[in-house]
Amino acid sequence: MEQLTHWLSEQFVLPSITQTIIVLSLVCVLGLWLGKFKFGNITLGVTFVFFVGILASHFGLRCDASMLSFAQSLGLVIFVYALGLEVGPSFFPSLKHGGVLYNMISVVMVFITLLLCYLIYLLLGIPMPHILGVMSGAVTNTPVLAAIQDTMTQMGAGDAKMLADMALACAVSYPLGVVGVILALAVMGMMAKKIKTQHHRNQGGEHNHTFIAEYEVTNPAMNGVDIKQLVNMANRNFVISRIWHGDETILPRYNSVIRQGDRLLVIGSEDDVPLLSTLFGHQVQEHDWNKPDINWDSLGDNLVSRRIIVTKSKYNGVKLGALRLRNEYGINITRIDRAGVQLLANPSLYLQLGDRITVVGESQAISKVSDLMGDQIELLDKPKLTSFFGGMLLGCLIGMIPFYIPSMSMPIKLGLAGGPIIVGILMGAFGPRIHLTTYITNSATQLVKQLGIVLYMAGLGLASGANFFETILHGSGLLWVAVGFVITMLPTLIVGFMALKMMKLDLGSVAGLICGSMANPFALEYADTLVKGDEPSVVYATVYPLGMFVRIITAQILLLFFI
Repeated sequence: MEQLTHWLSEQFVLPSITQTIIVLSLVCVLGLWLGKFKFGNITLGVTFVFFVGILASHFGLRCDASMLSFAQSLGLVIFVYALGLEVGPSFFPSLKHGGVLYNMISVVMVFITLLLCYLIYLLLGIPMPHILGVMSGAVTNTPVLAAIQDTMTQMGAGDAKMLADMALACAVSYPLGVVGVILALAVMGMMAKKIKTQHHRNQGGEHNHTFIAEYEVTNPAMNGVDIKQLVNMANRNFVISRIWHGDETILPRYNSVIRQGDRLLVIGSEDDVPLLSTLFGHQVQEHDWNKPDINWDSLGDNLVSRRIIVTKSKYNGVKLGALRLRNEYGINITRIDRAGVQLLANPSLYLQLGDRITVVGESQAISKVSDLMGDQIELLDKPKLTSFFGGMLLGCLIGMIPFYIPSMSMPIKLGLAGGPIIVGILMGAFGPRIHLTTYITNSATQLVKQLGIVLYMAGLGLASGANFFETILHGSGLLWVAVGFVITMLPTLIVGFMALKMMKLDLGSVAGLICGSMANPFALEYADTLVKGDEPSVVYATVYPLGMFVRIITAQILLLFFI
């Protein structure tokens, strides 16, 4: 029995490399298991790992400090870089379709939060590092905590107690940070019922950047014009998928001629519908061509529609127009699904591994294009780790580059949270253009992200939980909780009211914007119950990267003014 006790003590109690790995694994297992339980409609998910780590540390479980620091840093880098890769392909296209407005509102929300932090500093006299720790928990954005802790360490301005207090401030304000956003969304849900909104972009179904419409050619000026001339005259990006000439269905080419009375099926932007209606004659609204469940093969013509996945590496980063698929195979590519975003098949568009291209043509021709592009999803199952680790390396190096701001004595850094996410976004968006294979299957991406954030949460909890309850009961904990709740609620309600009342945005967009700006995936789950469709998730992904980047940079700048 004595030997067993000694063995258990070695494995679970005495700090060592092995003991740290065992304890981290135990904390992760218990935290993830507890995270499955729901309190009403609220679940803390992976955040429970954080609190299990705090409890373990509170009851005296100690681990090797350097190992915990390594686990936190590695987990953070893996998480933010994988997140950047995930949203990168759709990030810049999203900016062209309402994303700029959403990101501007998100940045305004960040600055309102910082102004509130400064006012709290003036009114209550709480040290700025503590306020920023509280803010990190209040906006449920632990990478901000990592960035400001890293800044203080690099400057030699914070001792171990100060860094631990910042983590405790984050920990005590985190729960109400999650709940506060959900309460604010509930208030906005009631508010939205009384406010007429105008910009609801997507009533359910798939998030599209394309719009399909049918037109009848009644404009005499269009009679006898070929497709190439037509595209030049319109000066817009669109694709004519089908031409119905009487009872005949024609797959258009650049030299195809349109006649009065023809009906055209056109894929383009919804904003261009009025112009195209005037150009062709008028829009035919007999069918809803944008229904997600439409069966294109049942339209009664001799053409079929099929999705083909780009799985051959040689087409990664190749311009769509350079393949000359229309001329070589007599098919039309109407749109491309990239990371859930529908893109118009523009000749200048660069293909990426994993793109799902919608092809219209005869069955035999489509089969040839399928063989050409690969269309074998199993080829994408094996991730390309060279580019993954290369991107992480570059992100870490960029995160350590000092940026000097005029009138400030100390430089700022993007840190291990800012550098990797920026490189991840750029790699996901532009890597294929320089023939880097950055595609990772969705399941692999989710695994890597979960692994990273769980490691970070477990290490953070174990490193900062020793004085957690003492701080709440006898220290500044209750004040931090109150301040954190104000930081959560006030900017959320102000921005939510402005977006709903003044800008007339729909509830789904506003909910996704707030959840993304607050980096709160738990509130996003609640937002999905308020509205139908995927609008909250799409807007969340659009504002999350820039929101996180701005919070990290501005928090470091604010910190430098007060230390």
